[in-house]
Amino acid sequence: MTIAASSKNFPIVGIGASAGGIDSFKKFLGAVPEKSGMAFILVQHLSPTHESILPEILSHATKIPVHEITDDCKIEPNHIYVIPENKMLKVTDHSLKLLPREQDTHQMPIDVFFTSLAQVHKALAIGVVLSGTARDGTVGLRNIQEQGGIAFAEDPDRAAWPGMPQSAIDAGVVDFVLPAEEIPAKLQEVLFSYANGNGATEYEEDVDNLDKTPSHQSAIKKILSLILRNNGVDFNYYKKPTILRRIDRRMAINQMAKYEDYLDFLRENRVEQEALFQDLLIKVTSFFRDAEVFDELCDTVFPKLLENRASDDPIRIWVAGCATGEEVYSLAICLFEAMGGIGEGVEHPRAKIQLFATDLSEIAIKKARAGVFRTSELEAVSESQLNSYFTKTDGSYRVKKVVRDTIVFAVHNFLKDPPFSKVDLISCRNVFIYLDPFLQKKALTTFHYALNENGHLLLGISETPGKETDLFAPFSKKTKLFSRKQGTGRFLQTAQNPVKREKVPNEKKTALPANTRTDFKKSAESVLISKYSPASVIVDEHLAVVNIDGDVAPFLIHTSGKPSHDLLKLARKELAFELRNALYKAKASKETVIKESIPFSYNGQQYATTLEIVPLTDIVEPHYLILFQNKSPNTSVFETLGKKLKSTFSSSEKNQLQQRNTALERELEQVREDVRDITEEQEAHNEELQSANEELLSSNEEMQSLNEELETSKEEVQSTNEELIVVNRELIEKQDELNDTLDFLDAVIATVREPFLVLENDFRVNKANTSFFQHFGVGESEIDGKSFFEIQNQQWNDGRLRDLLEKVLPQHKWIAEEEIMLKNDSEENRIFLFNAREIIRKKEDRALILLSIEDITSKKKIENDLKTSVSELRKTNEQLDRYVHLASHDLQEPLRKIMIFSDRLMGRGHITDEVDKTIIDKIENAAQRMSGLVKGLLDYSRVAHHGDLFEPIDLNMIVDDILSDFELLIEEKGTKVTVEKMSEIEAIPLQIGQLLHNLIGNALKFSKKDVVPEVRITSRPFAQGKTGDFPSLSSSRSYIELIVSDNGIGFNPKYQEQIFMIFQRLRQSREHKGSGIGLSLVKKIIENHKGAVYTVSEEGQGAEFHVILPLVQPER
Repeated sequence: MTIAASSKNFPIVGIGASAGGIDSFKKFLGAVPEKSGMAFILVQHLSPTHESILPEILSHATKIPVHEITDDCKIEPNHIYVIPENKMLKVTDHSLKLLPREQDTHQMPIDVFFTSLAQVHKALAIGVVLSGTARDGTVGLRNIQEQGGIAFAEDPDRAAWPGMPQSAIDAGVVDFVLPAEEIPAKLQEVLFSYANGNGATEYEEDVDNLDKTPSHQSAIKKILSLILRNNGVDFNYYKKPTILRRIDRRMAINQMAKYEDYLDFLRENRVEQEALFQDLLIKVTSFFRDAEVFDELCDTVFPKLLENRASDDPIRIWVAGCATGEEVYSLAICLFEAMGGIGEGVEHPRAKIQLFATDLSEIAIKKARAGVFRTSELEAVSESQLNSYFTKTDGSYRVKKVVRDTIVFAVHNFLKDPPFSKVDLISCRNVFIYLDPFLQKKALTTFHYALNENGHLLLGISETPGKETDLFAPFSKKTKLFSRKQGTGRFLQTAQNPVKREKVPNEKKTALPANTRTDFKKSAESVLISKYSPASVIVDEHLAVVNIDGDVAPFLIHTSGKPSHDLLKLARKELAFELRNALYKAKASKETVIKESIPFSYNGQQYATTLEIVPLTDIVEPHYLILFQNKSPNTSVFETLGKKLKSTFSSSEKNQLQQRNTALERELEQVREDVRDITEEQEAHNEELQSANEELLSSNEEMQSLNEELETSKEEVQSTNEELIVVNRELIEKQDELNDTLDFLDAVIATVREPFLVLENDFRVNKANTSFFQHFGVGESEIDGKSFFEIQNQQWNDGRLRDLLEKVLPQHKWIAEEEIMLKNDSEENRIFLFNAREIIRKKEDRALILLSIEDITSKKKIENDLKTSVSELRKTNEQLDRYVHLASHDLQEPLRKIMIFSDRLMGRGHITDEVDKTIIDKIENAAQRMSGLVKGLLDYSRVAHHGDLFEPIDLNMIVDDILSDFELLIEEKGTKVTVEKMSEIEAIPLQIGQLLHNLIGNALKFSKKDVVPEVRITSRPFAQGKTGDFPSLSSSRSYIELIVSDNGIGFNPKYQEQIFMIFQRLRQSREHKGSGIGLSLVKKIIENHKGAVYTVSEEGQGAEFHVILPLVQPER
């Protein structure tokens, strides 16, 4: 059917958006033609209190009529419908239903609308998610895809807020990712494939009607054959409407108008083959789906399973068709809670619980095995269950290891592969609705075989075991829980030839599989019609009757007692032998076998019939159609002759006798032929047995040899097993170490004082530490999964910060110590220090951003205050420096005059009194001391404010000059001076001269009486390992150690710090004069050179001054 054929059949496009959505709506609608043939329904996720003027805004962006939705509004193509404020929206049959929006609940209006659109309009439903935050729309798009519709998402890089489209893309529920303005063009292409091709817009549930479209059926069968050959799954027995919806969806996505074209495309494109295969699989699931089912399990079934359970007898549960794992994890959680939960009561749950989760999709199994789910997928999980059974990781939640360890995930086809055994509960929910009756029966037989005697089967709410009442009995009709009936289970292995997989099917023509019908009944009906519908039965390969047509009472007998389906037990004894023989031949030859004129007794009369055995070869499992032909009276010739002894035979009697004689001869010949065949077969079997016996004797010897090899292999396996046990123990230990490391990291993260966040590549918040929540006063739910620029009333939505963060991942740049001023919630300016770097995840395609935020407003205030104080202190020091210079000049002048006038008084000879001479001498000495003190202060001031340049200097030359200055004093005291050769260093020449002048002068000055003074000046490289002893030294630089030692009076070690303080003198005597500035000047010079000084001395034992100076000064 084409769209033009009915005004009711047109695509309905649902469009959802939230933050930034208006701009995206305008771009989208601006590109839609006036006569698109589609209806557009816009749902915006806004606060319930937000007043919407969206219809008025959009009416200026398009010429298409825009309507605000009213209750029961009819949907027409080429119209735009906008949801009113504070309402929820659902779709009925081509009309819209408004619902009240509850104020205090977290509702997803886009998901609600998309889901109803999918349920009502199925393949004609199209979903589009545009700009917005959070995850609304993701679940709805999944439902649209499952019903055969198509899903679009705006390119996150082009969206104002990428949260919603990115969430849908990450969930794998989007078919096309495009900028908003390019989506309408793609929609038109999809519409073209619906309107002009063979894609069905309506799907008949009646399979017969679908089979009556031969132009399409051939291509569809070949498509399914291709999937069977390359993926090993036969979809021929899945319900046709489901199959057609999925195929049509893929055709629309690839813009294919005809099934034949799509078949050719599939043959050349292995990627599309896999995409179609994944679409055909059923992956709809959720946590704790249908809550009353789990209530029943927790309250009734699981307690009964746990009752009197031995510790070595595990509970075994099989989830067939587990999809992405939500169902099996729900059952595991339910079972854990029935056992008391995770904790001290259940220390080793793996010893008691074994769950098996299987599915056809390897992609689904991989996701299920990982056990990682987004917040939107866990809405049915309670808060306590979330805390007990999940661990938050990377913005999602992962099922705890103790739960995951109880589950085995595997790719498995329960319709073909051998099932698990001794199972207590099988859950196969909402799978039967996609299977036809034949596959349903096969699955039920398999489940009956796999379950324990008192096992349970759980089906979907709309599913039942059908007519297979001999296998399962209702346990709870409401929850569709069934109990296994007593009886021996049987696994029906698929009896079709294995299909060889091909990597890339390049051939245009492919062989069709044998199966071309929907079930054996249909295959038989075509034969019955051609044979005028005689009485017949259909049996399987085990000769069990599966179907009866016509009146078979003359041929089959139902005895009292337990009913049987065994054909040979039901058949009349006269027919049983012939039936067995004919069926044996039909099985062996796979051709029709006919047995004519077989006599039997019925209601006291004799009859003859012809048996026809027709193999039904065009189905999955071998079945046989048995036709009972030409039931006619079989009057004995001897009875006839007895009646006619006294009379002459008439012509008709002669003819009758002749016919009967001919029939008997034919029957006898048939019997002889059968006996001959049996004899020949028996002889052949005897020869085969003789040959087999000889082979067995030979095989016995080989088996003996093989047994010896197996003994050796057993020992090797035992050794390997022991190695594996050791390796496993090591793995467990490594896992424990990893868990300890993770616990340690969690503890470190929790105690770090600096707030930090982990952001996704679209800047959604993945994780935050405790410090962030405490410092900024927000809760986890307020930021989880939301854009960083949106949280806290968009406090962080700053252009400069956004530019910096947008460069972290694409350009692999770090943000280091970036200060940005922002306004907080109280509109106060706060200064924040930002640091950010890329976190690379080896197992993930997307990297993360680690962002640290420090509020340095108080620090900056202190820093500014400190700068102000330093500036003021610098000005004060400069003033003091000028004052010292002026004071030294002003003080030196009168001192010079005092000393000059004293010299003149003494020189003229007018002063003869000794007392006066002494007074004048004291005046002169005091003036000299004062002059030295002023000079020392001036030197100290100059050193403290050095501005001289560093340059390479020769220490040997400086020492020589200083010794030359002290030449007279050295000769006067008879001092022995030893100088070793010293290297060059980079320093301020004048200051190093002052330093050595003071140290050598002190060594000469503080000598002992009556002891020849000795002064030693040496140098050596300073040991690199000792730099840690001095805070002022750096381990990355090289130093020289100058040593000035003497044998003088020394000093008490307790004064080794005090002697370097200004105006500090340890001795006040005429022999040892000084100002108390010299050593403080030495220390200041060493500080200017980034060096260090220490002393070694004992009172009366001399002194050593060790000066440590860098060989090269750092760049300034």
